[in-house]
Amino acid sequence: MTTTLRLAAIQMKYAGSPKASLAHALEMLGDAAAKGAKVACLPELFLTDYFCQGLDSSRFDLAEPVDGATTQALAGLAKKTGMVIINSIFEKAAEGLYYNTAVVIEKDGAIAGIYRKMHIPHDPLFEEKYYFTPGDLGFKAHATSAGKLGTLICWDQWYPEGARLTAMQGAHTLFYPTAIGWHPSEKAEWGDSQVDSWITIQRAHAIANGVFVCAVNRIGHETPPQGGDGLTFFGNSFICDPYGRMLAHASHDKEEVLIAEADLSLVEHKRRNWPFFRDRRVDAYGDLTKRFGA
Repeated sequence: MTTTLRLAAIQMKYAGSPKASLAHALEMLGDAAAKGAKVACLPELFLTDYFCQGLDSSRFDLAEPVDGATTQALAGLAKKTGMVIINSIFEKAAEGLYYNTAVVIEKDGAIAGIYRKMHIPHDPLFEEKYYFTPGDLGFKAHATSAGKLGTLICWDQWYPEGARLTAMQGAHTLFYPTAIGWHPSEKAEWGDSQVDSWITIQRAHAIANGVFVCAVNRIGHETPPQGGDGLTFFGNSFICDPYGRMLAHASHDKEEVLIAEADLSLVEHKRRNWPFFRDRRVDAYGDLTKRFGA
């Protein structure tokens, strides 16, 4: 495995239909490959609008199997370009059983692994508990030609436990496909601090675990069918190194193919000089399995 790896974050907006979004994603991924990317990650649920703003049973029709049409289309591009692609789908595992899933596609088009979103939010306009079953595969690092890659999804990014357990399996990079945005009525008062918190918590995961982090958000304003102000997805996709240093940072409102060169030797360098894994008190953490309190 090479000691340097070019990463790509595909910051995009919903293109108006699944067909159009897939075509646009393939175009942006092709651009990433042309720029030398070896691993590229798409935003959470990039294929569709963010349907979780409301409760609508007909939206379950958007779901597809892991090896469905979206993965097959991206697998074709992976094979053509030699690029590992992290796909995000609304997975139909069985009748009435649905997950929010990341599919890691190897450069030869094979499926290297899947991850099902573990933490499922329930907030105004983020009604994900209605659609998604909590992940049942645990936290995973996927072995690929680009090394071991960790995939977590959106709400997972606020939990240090998920980052830690994924890094402990040997992942050198944590990818976070994301769909997070502002409630327009809150943006003036809280918008800047919300973005700062989102960036800070993920940079902290990089620092605490000695890994690269690639956070990939969508952009654009989306209004739910039931009406209302909707959500403005705030972009700000970024890639940082194991010291938390920003390697690339996208805007809040423009589609971008964000590229950064990851020097993988920094993982060893960081962990050797800031030996958090060595100094962990694994004998004293039993209460982490409790909900709250001693």
